[in-house]
Amino acid sequence: MVSPFLYFPGERLSLAELTAACLDGLLVGIGAGYMPADAAETAWMRARSLAPLTGTRLAVVRLSAGWVHGGVMLEPSPHHLQRAGERRVRVAHDARVVYHDVRLDPADTIEIAGVAVSTPTRSLADLARLDEPAAAFAWASADPELAERARTWIRERPRIPYGRRGLEILDGATASGALGEAATPTTTTR
Repeated sequence: MVSPFLYFPGERLSLAELTAACLDGLLVGIGAGYMPADAAETAWMRARSLAPLTGTRLAVVRLSAGWVHGGVMLEPSPHHLQRAGERRVRVAHDARVVYHDVRLDPADTIEIAGVAVSTPTRSLADLARLDEPAAAFAWASADPELAERARTWIRERPRIPYGRRGLEILDGATASGALGEAATPTTTTR
């Protein structure tokens, strides 16, 4: 599907032409593609920009999913992808991608712009447990309702790795948000 707002190398323009348009200030990079500099960056645009990386068998997860949902402001590099189907996937080495071969539960997946993305609840829970506690803290502080759903998601899985740590991050974010504090966690222990 060709989008009027997303350009991928080789689709309509070559990489050299897209790079020149970026130098001229007409385009900016997003995901695996480019978009007009004056276009609004939406969840649809962010998800669709990752389509060349995900194909049909992978889902966007963790920090990358947080970025797609708007909970993480800066685009991560590399992007995190996880197996979304029953069968294992052979992923070619790509410096833009970190691949996780554990199957993502279909209940934790939604589709945005034809790309599988972990749900906001699962994404926040994963960030609090695994990747980026500072990003999880900021997202949970900004959206206490989502933080509560992420806490419930973790509590429903008592044997999930680093669940206690995730709950501490989410509890701290909600408590500081209620107090109006701007403190963020500085340690990243596992």
